[in-house]
Amino acid sequence: MDADVLVVGAGPVGLCLAAELALGGVRALVLERLPGPSGEPKARGIGVLATEALRRRGLGPQLDAAHEDGVRDFARDHGSHLGHFANIHKLVPDPGRRGTYIWQPQLERLLADHAGRLGVRVLRGHEVDALESTVDSVTVVAGGRRWRAPWLAGCDGGRSTVRKLAGFGFPGTPALLRMIAGRVRFAGEVPAPGRYPSGTFLHGHGMAGVQEPARDSEPEGPVTPGELAEAIERVTGRSVVVEEVSESRRFGDQARQADTYRRGRVFLAGDAAHVHSPSGGQGLNLGLLDAVNLGWKLAAVIRGDVPEALLDTYSRERHPAGEAVLRNTRAQSALLAPGPHVDALREIVADLMDLPEANRYFADLLSGVNLRYPFPYPAAGPVGQHCADLELVAVDGAVSHLYEHMTTGRGLLLTPSAPVTDRVDALTVTTPGPLLLRPDGVIAWAGGEALDAAVKTWFG
Repeated sequence: MDADVLVVGAGPVGLCLAAELALGGVRALVLERLPGPSGEPKARGIGVLATEALRRRGLGPQLDAAHEDGVRDFARDHGSHLGHFANIHKLVPDPGRRGTYIWQPQLERLLADHAGRLGVRVLRGHEVDALESTVDSVTVVAGGRRWRAPWLAGCDGGRSTVRKLAGFGFPGTPALLRMIAGRVRFAGEVPAPGRYPSGTFLHGHGMAGVQEPARDSEPEGPVTPGELAEAIERVTGRSVVVEEVSESRRFGDQARQADTYRRGRVFLAGDAAHVHSPSGGQGLNLGLLDAVNLGWKLAAVIRGDVPEALLDTYSRERHPAGEAVLRNTRAQSALLAPGPHVDALREIVADLMDLPEANRYFADLLSGVNLRYPFPYPAAGPVGQHCADLELVAVDGAVSHLYEHMTTGRGLLLTPSAPVTDRVDALTVTTPGPLLLRPDGVIAWAGGEALDAAVKTWFG
């Protein structure tokens, strides 16, 4: 065996998964198609839950440093510091649980350094050409040789080779809209930005783009000046001269999801498991949460701490989370489509977002903080949800914060009495009340008689 787990894809999700596996004491080998890190600014931030996941691993200072610049970039490019639903910029962030504005290339560097410190090996220029899965191993051909491991995780993006070769279904809906944009230099007059009968023209602070109904085929590669000029004229009816386009991006809003996230010894995570509109900036958040959910479980099975059946909870927990994002991004696409009927609907939704309760609803919808996993034992209150950082008061009066104690990637038991198991780390605290946390920050128990069942279920 070349590793305990082969991870295909060295984007943020693959690097995060490999790091989580390494924290769990297993060998992860990352195979990446590209010869070097991509500098493409595909995404500009991660949500609340992904931010908290990385803070639990001690990466908070790096995120805070990036966030300062990211907030300025977001306000510059969008004309507002508020979050948005379908480009209606009214969402007020929760100051207690916030995401991080960080460009994807910067996030990749941060995670590559983190994984490197943990001893993760990344082989670039290794494109997977073939895959064979048996009852006890998975073998791939990449970089001119065969690589074999007991398990494989496909984190290789929306056009995942692993997903196709392993035979996962990928049902969903085709694109309703397309978007092309970038930093643009115009010559001469430019039409007013806004919604038009056939699409939307976005322009401000050096950025420009067009959102319009999807076409039969989408070109590949960077957006050219001529392509953008033609799109602007289609939407606005005005001809423009585009001299230069840089940092361009193009995307559609097709929404598809793998039928399952596990097939035998092969797993999918991130865009390999689900693709959707980038509206609301939820893709990285969703993918990183896949990685932290799968990583500790797979490591525990490889170590022999828990039965292999635990791995079935990965798809059972994360597939509904993906479905929820596909649902809200489809709703956003409906609100972004051109036409007077949609204009009227946007006005009503915008009015609703002025109500504090509705504003919080939309913000929570995008952040996923209300996500609750189903557990196989009686669970109430916060059990099944991701835990925010908490102030802890030890029996001797010492004060600390929860995430300071979760950098090891182990479960954590907070209790006023002596620990009941050596399967997890334990702290004797007077506040908060008793909690058992999984390594991914999910609350597994919060008092009552189910502690033994919780420990057995997640830690063996």
